[in-house]
Amino acid sequence: MHSRWLALAALTFATSVTLAHGPTRQKVVEKVTIDAPADQVWAQIKDFDALAKWHPAVKASPADKGNAEGSVRTLELKGGGSLVESLEKYNDAGKTYSYRATDGGALPVTNYTSNITVSPAEDASKSVVQWRGAFYRGYPNNDPPPDQNDEAALKAVTDVYQAGLANLKKLIEKK
Repeated sequence: MHSRWLALAALTFATSVTLAHGPTRQKVVEKVTIDAPADQVWAQIKDFDALAKWHPAVKASPADKGNAEGSVRTLELKGGGSLVESLEKYNDAGKTYSYRATDGGALPVTNYTSNITVSPAEDASKSVVQWRGAFYRGYPNNDPPPDQNDEAALKAVTDVYQAGLANLKKLIEKK
């Protein structure tokens, strides 16, 4: 009898811990192959303030310290809204940089970090651009509204990455 009570207590505790679990970290990884060498593609996107030059949703993307770690860029979006991001790591030789949103206002996310990398493809005349991000949904508590849940966060970030990479490919391949 005593072991049944212990088993029931353990099951009850495990269930309550599971139900009390908050949001889980979400991840998005998008890639595009571009018919141009990695150096050419990197030249287009390497500047932290260059996002407005290749992302169709970004009107302006000034960065206060250029490509220096700690540089802050404010993205002004064409449809309204803004985001503030801080450059965390920059590696010109490795063709990669990482940044964090300090104010993700226009996206339904929190604690957003991202990395963009350009690598040579198997065919060195082409390159692969990978854009990946990790974040939590915009509403940190249980039972989020539909526009702040995991699905909304995943869709928003995926849409941003896909639109940017598709436009980058279009811009570079038409040159």
